[in-house]
Amino acid sequence: MNKTNIEYTNVMNVCRDIFAKKSVDYGTSWRILRPSSLTDQIFIKAQRIRTLQETGENKVGESFEDAFTAIVNYCIMAVIQVRMGAEVKEDLSAEEAIESYDKIAKEAFELMENKNHDYGEAWRDMRVSSLTDLILTKVLRIKQMEDNKGKTIISEGIEGNYFDMLNYSVFALIHLG
Repeated sequence: MNKTNIEYTNVMNVCRDIFAKKSVDYGTSWRILRPSSLTDQIFIKAQRIRTLQETGENKVGESFEDAFTAIVNYCIMAVIQVRMGAEVKEDLSAEEAIESYDKIAKEAFELMENKNHDYGEAWRDMRVSSLTDLILTKVLRIKQMEDNKGKTIISEGIEGNYFDMLNYSVFALIHLG
């Protein structure tokens, strides 16, 4: 396994551990959230990161790592919601949620490997601030697609943008690690 695959896997293991523990503590209460609500949660986290990057002042105390980890997990929840639909009741056990998490994390890993091959690991030369801006750009694209009821003319769909934001967040976490 190459360096990127090891670093990526290590970051995702931390994210998964947090998701699993929160699934035990809170259940799958997030299943009530529509994908658009998760998009807004991602926006809030990314905007906070950008504000802290610009001001250098952190009054809440949440680290960049915590915020990027939350984005990874919100992206996975959003893909689950896109595929399963939002439910007003908790219809997934913690174990089922973790199984879904693992399936989507595997898809994200495979996408990262393919794009990393084609782009020659260009992300390694990027700044964390640029990754933050790309996440914000993707959030705004998703919001527009959501407003268009998911219909696109030429663009990749909503899921593809969630996967990209997930991977940008992992890259940022690798940079910060």
